[in-house]
Amino acid sequence: MRGSCCLNRRTELRFRVLAISTVKSLTVKIKLLLCCCVALTLLVFCVTSFTFVLWNNQTPPALRSLTDSRKGYSIIMNTWKRYDLLKQSIKHYSSCPRLESVHIVWSEPDPPSDVLLSFLHRVVKSKSKDGRQVKLKFDINKEDSLNNRFKEIKDLETDAVFSIDDDVIFPCSSVEFAFDVWLSAPDTMVGFVPRVHWVDSLKGEGNKFVYGGWWSVWWTGTYSMVLSKAAFFHKKYFTLYTNEMPTSIREYVTKNRNCEDIAMSFLVANATGAPPIWVKGKIFEIGSTGISSLGGHSERRTECVNRFAATFGRMPLVSTSVKAVDSRNSWIW
Repeated sequence: MRGSCCLNRRTELRFRVLAISTVKSLTVKIKLLLCCCVALTLLVFCVTSFTFVLWNNQTPPALRSLTDSRKGYSIIMNTWKRYDLLKQSIKHYSSCPRLESVHIVWSEPDPPSDVLLSFLHRVVKSKSKDGRQVKLKFDINKEDSLNNRFKEIKDLETDAVFSIDDDVIFPCSSVEFAFDVWLSAPDTMVGFVPRVHWVDSLKGEGNKFVYGGWWSVWWTGTYSMVLSKAAFFHKKYFTLYTNEMPTSIREYVTKNRNCEDIAMSFLVANATGAPPIWVKGKIFEIGSTGISSLGGHSERRTECVNRFAATFGRMPLVSTSVKAVDSRNSWIW
């Protein structure tokens, strides 16, 4: 009996020793595996970091030639007797990296003063860096018309045009990102301010439409226009607007001082058969409220949409729900 107990104790002890040695061996293996994983992770991180630094400092020759061939972009800024806003906007945008030139659309009866000219040229020169010299030009118009912002510019050196109002500020990083988006689709409009239209089911037989503002875009998740108060497009559309836009539409814009942005959206959509691209960006409106805050604004814009559709003989605008977001600066995208 006593011998049996001793045997059991010895067996139990052996099992304990075996279990302990097995656990220790397993622990060592797990630690070794973890060390290998950590080392591999560090190696991958180092290689990735090196590749990232190399990519940021040395653009591949093929991409470099593509970028050089397309140059930068030109800003076309519409203004009207708001000199403080004009100064503030020019001072801001002159520091954007790939900006080549600024064209100010001037439709006032008197030419810009020498004081204003001197100030703006001085600001642009002070913002130019790394051998880059932004050109500043005034496009003087005899007639006061919103069509002036889309008049053909003979000495425009870049294909890309950023149409902007003098009371709207976007960070240069947002403008540069929108320019990159435009480079991927240079025939379409790429902008920050989306609007939408839809068929008016209560009127007509599918040929009457309603214009919707920002809240309609937010509610439906779709849009069919980006306003030219902040949008990129190809300079060729200036030529089309000046020479091929129906005269009745340009006359309507001049008479009613409204809807030139809708007219440009119609023109581009009619030429491409494609929707615009909305770029998400933070907008800072530095001026007072515009005509969009006045009563009856949506009704007047709806009238424009229907009048232009009738003139074109169809509805060229194309709806979409696609939005371009710079994921580098956004947690949710």
